Amino acid sequence: MTDVVIILGSKSDKEVARKATEIFDRFGIEYTITVASAHRTPARLAEIIETAHKTDVKAFIAIAGLSAHLPGVVASSTIKPVIGVPVNSALDGIDALLSIAQMPTGIPVACVGIGRGDNAAILAVQLMAVENRELAEKLSNYRKELVEMIEKDAESLVDELVAASRAAS
Repeated sequence: MTDVVIILGSKSDKEVARKATEIFDRFGIEYTITVASAHRTPARLAEIIETAHKTDVKAFIAIAGLSAHLPGVVASSTIKPVIGVPVNSALDGIDALLSIAQMPTGIPVACVGIGRGDNAAILAVQLMAVENRELAEKLSNYRKELVEMIEKDAESLVDELVAASRAAS
């Protein structure tokens, strides 16, 4: 069973996709990952979406740069949530970000920050956690770990600054 389908616009987007797969692995989310281009392989993309609809897929993540039509084309072919991830491209990813964020009325695409495959995965987990208590608990624990990490970072930074100040005097 696939919970999320991750579609890369090209193989060069694999590091952004890796961020998403690491989150899904951590949360036990089943995913498939593939490459398809909205412009160069539209039939392949249509087949991927059609195949996903035959499963219990919960969401799609579409990773694309430049004109970034991939998330919009996916959204136009499904009623499942689509999360678009813009990647760094010709205009430092701003072109892709705007393309994904500015969808026409009725065909929304959730858009995360440039290169933020991890946030796309977290958003997908949040969507699934609405109806899955176990997943919601895992997500809550993940958030607690983030708080602990920041608190630890703050403490170590203070220790570093105090040590550096004493060494300088």
